[in-house]
Amino acid sequence: QVQLVESGGGLVQPGGSLRLSCAASGRIFRIDSMAWYRQVPGNQRELVAGMSSGGTTNYADYLKGRITISRDNAKNTVHLQMNGLKAEDTAVYYCKVEGVIESPFATHKSDYWGQGTQVTVSS
Repeated sequence: QVQLVESGGGLVQPGGSLRLSCAASGRIFRIDSMAWYRQVPGNQRELVAGMSSGGTTNYADYLKGRITISRDNAKNTVHLQMNGLKAEDTAVYYCKVEGVIESPFATHKSDYWGQGTQVTVSS
């Protein structure tokens, strides 16, 4: 099993910044992709940003220029730096790890979600 612990959410004023972090622990040999999603009540969960183990990034078009994803493969952590936050960025942000291989002899890959961290942008 793999556990994800997210941190860094909270209340921030419009125009402010936040840095979200997610640490994966447990039986992990390798993780293919680490990503951040967000969800507003009543809406579908949507991709914010993702990064492969090789460093390839994928950003939601409408967030480009305001967010940066980074990861530390050795520590199995992923971070999301968010700048110029707007009220519409208010959501629960979820960390997801994809393609987790739990041992060198594993024959399958698994995906895991974090519990979510609330980001509220308000004055």
